[in-house]
Amino acid sequence: MSHTIPAGASRRLYNEDLAPAEHRTWGFYSLFAMWMSDIHSLGGYTFAAGLFALGLGAWQVFLALVAGIIIVFFLMNFSGYAGQKTGVPYPVLARISFGTFGANLPALLRALVAIAWYGIQTWLASRAVIIIALKIWPELEVLTENNFLGESTLGWLAFVLMWSLQLLLLRNGMETIRRFQDWAGPAVWAVMGLLVIYILVRAGWQISLELPGGQAKWGVAHAFFAAVALTVTYFSTLMLNFCDFSRFAPSRKAVRTANLWGLPVNFIAFSVVSVVVTAGTFQVYGEHIYDPVEIVGRIDNIWALLLGAVTFAVATLGINVVANFVSPAYDLANAWPSRIDFKRGGLISAMIALVITPWNLFNSPVVINLFLGGLGALLGPLFGIIMVDYYVLRKQHVLVRDLFSEEGYYTYQGGWNQKAVISFLVSAVPAVVFALVPLFGAVSAFSWFVGAILAAVVHYFISRHDQSLAESIRAAAADEAEPGGTWTQIPQTR
Repeated sequence: MSHTIPAGASRRLYNEDLAPAEHRTWGFYSLFAMWMSDIHSLGGYTFAAGLFALGLGAWQVFLALVAGIIIVFFLMNFSGYAGQKTGVPYPVLARISFGTFGANLPALLRALVAIAWYGIQTWLASRAVIIIALKIWPELEVLTENNFLGESTLGWLAFVLMWSLQLLLLRNGMETIRRFQDWAGPAVWAVMGLLVIYILVRAGWQISLELPGGQAKWGVAHAFFAAVALTVTYFSTLMLNFCDFSRFAPSRKAVRTANLWGLPVNFIAFSVVSVVVTAGTFQVYGEHIYDPVEIVGRIDNIWALLLGAVTFAVATLGINVVANFVSPAYDLANAWPSRIDFKRGGLISAMIALVITPWNLFNSPVVINLFLGGLGALLGPLFGIIMVDYYVLRKQHVLVRDLFSEEGYYTYQGGWNQKAVISFLVSAVPAVVFALVPLFGAVSAFSWFVGAILAAVVHYFISRHDQSLAESIRAAAADEAEPGGTWTQIPQTR
């Protein structure tokens, strides 16, 4: 961290990892592969089949998935385009609306969600390791009979193994992560294809796509729109920090094309495959199995079992890196740039994920529903504020160099934009209430939309006549008219 700091930048706001990206190596394929890694996970596998529990039929679930992922595609482009143009990661982009130091509020909230799920996903990946170990060395069963902090010795060994493998991705930062994603996502598709063929052959090519579901408590129409909303919410974390990846894209077209193939096309195809496999397990095993690791564990062929278990372990690492590792690494670096870079931020995140014993979090309904559910509800207001500020109020005119200055247009009052904070608080309260209070169960699925829309509207109306905002837009527009230097925004290729 001994690189030279540009003139006008503050050590409290700048380091090399937070600075605008200079190398644009994440082209169409890398971003597309990133989406495959994110979607081809245990959570992504079970998500589509889980929507049947809302009381919907097969075609209704399919249409809800299509509608939801199309909305995600458009919303994800907002974050993607902003990152590609400015070249900065999510916590720095948040400085535009929240202030140079106020951005730590949205950054650390996002980091808390990510670190908790980072630990949980690492633990879920370790389940596949245990299956492999017990199949190869049955005598290891004795290591599953004790308990230390809620986990057995074999469980601890498997967890630490997966935890350590993820730290290897820190070696060269984002470039190593890009190379990992380039093959991890397609690898899962290949194994899922083999799993589909295996299940269909075992089922005699006779399956019913009508998975067992629940009752539509508030009617089928409500269940349908709830499924659409849940699909959007499933991607709400990455809608905030997709700019962490798109900042390395060479053009806006690369972002848009990768999002099109990686989200609507890939997500729908993977969801259909997931439902087909789940439906086929009823014919083969007499019950619907929603966990692909369990399906793989029932395969008699040891080589097929090893291939499947390893692949799903890699798949879980893939989504963990994309959704839960990169974000807190940048978010923590943003909190103390002079001491924490991307690699140190990732290491700190991993250490926290280790000491919180994530299996205890996952097995606690209170933690999952109240803590993580409540934090998740706060992501909608953050998205609404950041995007309406960037696209509607500023019309994408940002003076990038001032994002790293303590005396620039984004300093506001002591580094905090009070209007953004007020907008967040006003919208966060109803979002959390709708998400957590049983009385509002009918609208809980829509809490992200409630928070995002309310925050966007409030922030727009209390900020639209802000004189300092108007001045910053004029300064940014003038700077964009004379491109040049490392502090300017990246020229656009549409």
